[in-house]
Amino acid sequence: MKENLDLESSLELLEDKPVFVAPGTLYVVATPIGRLVDVSVRAIRVLEQVDLIAAEDTRRTYILLNQLGIRKDVISNQKFNEHRKAETFLNALRDGKAVAVVSDAGTPCISDPGNELVKAALAEGFAVVPVPGACAAVSALSVSGFDLTSFAFRGFFPKENAQRREEILAVKKSPCKSFCYYESPKRILKTVAFLAESLEDAVLCVCNDLTKTHERFYRGTAGAVLAELENCPTADKGEYTLVLTLPNHEPEAESATLSPAAALAEELARNGGTPRDAIERLLARPDNRLKKNDLKDAALKLKEIFG
Repeated sequence: MKENLDLESSLELLEDKPVFVAPGTLYVVATPIGRLVDVSVRAIRVLEQVDLIAAEDTRRTYILLNQLGIRKDVISNQKFNEHRKAETFLNALRDGKAVAVVSDAGTPCISDPGNELVKAALAEGFAVVPVPGACAAVSALSVSGFDLTSFAFRGFFPKENAQRREEILAVKKSPCKSFCYYESPKRILKTVAFLAESLEDAVLCVCNDLTKTHERFYRGTAGAVLAELENCPTADKGEYTLVLTLPNHEPEAESATLSPAAALAEELARNGGTPRDAIERLLARPDNRLKKNDLKDAALKLKEIFG
């Protein structure tokens, strides 16, 4: 088959391959994450035939539909109105209409809206059918070169320091071989710097603008990737997908969690100082899961018992 077929040529080859859309069915349709030619012929046929489209951003979806020459009713279905709008799409399904749900790019429900509608449709017994296609997480994992016998997709990397520390603990304790995250171009430097500090042995594959004309890959240790990003003048542009692995990783055993009183008593016995000092030291630990108020209550109870 001739390589580099354009969209029109691809469609001509598949014109005799019918795609049927069933009434009262919700279709979860993947759309391109970069290049239009990555859209599947089945996705086009489904979008042409459904009665209604639930879209993360109607403006983005209308651009895609215009490029494909499709005119269709599109209703917003983004994360802020998913619960409220679900009934609108359920009513369409109850009336025997076919509905498609799409995100701005890639596969719906994967760190994108759509899952609430899918759950609601399944709860009422409607058929939910996937129309597979592009997914940034799967694409990044496939080119990472890491061990993919087991992997975890963790969504967007946490923003807050406490949540970031919890994420590092989760990675260290997980039996998975590789971990995949989405990240904003505004936070990518901060995130990679945090990984370089917290997981010195981490090896990264950082993908920028996957499938687009200027897609770029940063590979190596977290420190090496950080240096490369810092020297790239366009590092704050485009979307990022980050894959990390820990060579020779053995998951850390889950340690028993002490009660606030036991943890505070142990800290005082080991390192001395006042209860306030001990509380501050406990809260500063990277593996700490105790809450400040609980530790304060424990200090009061210890004082009542021991004086």
